[in-house]
Amino acid sequence: MPNPSRLRAAALTATAAALSALLAGCGGGSQEDDEDLSGQKLHWKNCPAPSEAEGGGAAPSPLPDGDEWQCATMKAPLDWDDPKGDTIGLALIRAEADGAADRRIGSLVFNFGGPGGSGVTTLPAFGQDYAKLRTRYDLVSFDPRGVGRSDPVECLDDKQLDTYFQQDATPDDRAERTEFVDNTEEFNAACEKHSKKILPHVRTTDAARDMDLMRQVLGDEKLHYFGISYGTELGGVYAHLFPRHVGRAVFDAVVDPTQTAEQGSLGQAKGFQLALDNFAEDCVSKVEDCPVGDTAEDVEARIARLLKDLDRKPIPGIFPRQLTETAATGGIAQALYSKDFWEYLTEGLEQAYDGDGRVLMVLSDALNGRNEDGEYSNITAANVAINCADDKPRYDPAYVEDKLPEFRDASPLFGDYLAWSMLSCTDWPVAGAADHPDVHAPGAAPILVIGNTGDPATPYEGAGRMVDALGKGVGVELIYKGQGHGAYDSKNRCVQDAVHGYLLDGKVPAAKTVCS
Repeated sequence: MPNPSRLRAAALTATAAALSALLAGCGGGSQEDDEDLSGQKLHWKNCPAPSEAEGGGAAPSPLPDGDEWQCATMKAPLDWDDPKGDTIGLALIRAEADGAADRRIGSLVFNFGGPGGSGVTTLPAFGQDYAKLRTRYDLVSFDPRGVGRSDPVECLDDKQLDTYFQQDATPDDRAERTEFVDNTEEFNAACEKHSKKILPHVRTTDAARDMDLMRQVLGDEKLHYFGISYGTELGGVYAHLFPRHVGRAVFDAVVDPTQTAEQGSLGQAKGFQLALDNFAEDCVSKVEDCPVGDTAEDVEARIARLLKDLDRKPIPGIFPRQLTETAATGGIAQALYSKDFWEYLTEGLEQAYDGDGRVLMVLSDALNGRNEDGEYSNITAANVAINCADDKPRYDPAYVEDKLPEFRDASPLFGDYLAWSMLSCTDWPVAGAADHPDVHAPGAAPILVIGNTGDPATPYEGAGRMVDALGKGVGVELIYKGQGHGAYDSKNRCVQDAVHGYLLDGKVPAAKTVCS
């Protein structure tokens, strides 16, 4: 079972549409390395409909002023250790700045996280949220290597993925454990079979070098950057490799760069448990009765009983699939990414208690990148490939079983789910690069680092550790006392004023500024 931290923001939009319909019915790398490719010209044209690997759907709608989103393909070395060898194409998207030409700063490059999320589909889905930034920047995003239209990693087909996501990802006995391990090995073997050429070249350091090439091709002296979730890790690695090229940068929903994969999973268990506690408290504090429990403790106890019942006997989900314990857990995790989705979680739980698993399955499908037509984006395949190429540790079933008590203590609901997800790199064909990323960036321009005290997927403590790891005088921490994954998209006025002040006017807020 893939780690839920890979959720991208665009999935929330797709989920909202699907739920509405359902509920209505019911230091390395140098500029010289890429001198040949840095002079390439991008041929921008109107964007096509997203590919299946990007999630499918219609071509992006025009911007509010009538301008069209433009797409292009940038060539990059397949192997950055052999920059004059084979190349791959990286899909880019942009909305040109709509302000006065003499006030244009340059391009603002976005990475929305995952790893594995398509920036080409996510940026237009949320483009209006960044309209103010467009007054001085071209808004630019991309499908990182291995993602979407950028030589996507391919593993299982749609039918196989339906089966894969129905598996029991929290095995209770030896037989279930054997089946889970076998399924993981089969998934990884399929990735090697279909994507052997790209797998060694999807590390975050590769994507960071791609971004520096992108900076040059876009004609920018500095990289101005907005990274969200995993995008903060990518931004930190970029700052480490190219500190002199860092322009104005914002890191939101910050990944802790000091943690191993195990520590990150344990931190997420605590983060999702905190978010669940907050959801339960919010539900019972409403003026109207909470339909899924009388007290916060009762809400969580009923959820635990539901999952235990589903482990024994799934209920109907979206025909012909059943809502299993694993799917329900994933659906709950998906809803906890945004407070805006708590109402759907309440509705989904209420229906599941009555034997109807459709709402929780819609949420689970969004987490896994499945659209209404039954087609999967490649977010799961890319997520596993990038994480396994980055993360050096390899865990075995005996190790996970030893760690289960610690994970269960962190979260009775999500502990097993996140502990067993540590096996995703078992027998992966490419060795992992390091225990954790190096983001030390002495000499880089100030980077605004935003931590959300209620973030389930990237717990708040990671922001402070990112500031420390970046080095003295680089990271500037902003604290948001809120809920959900990230801060800027909460539309909190204080957070957005700080981001706009820095990106648009170069005003660095005071360290440890608190927004609530």
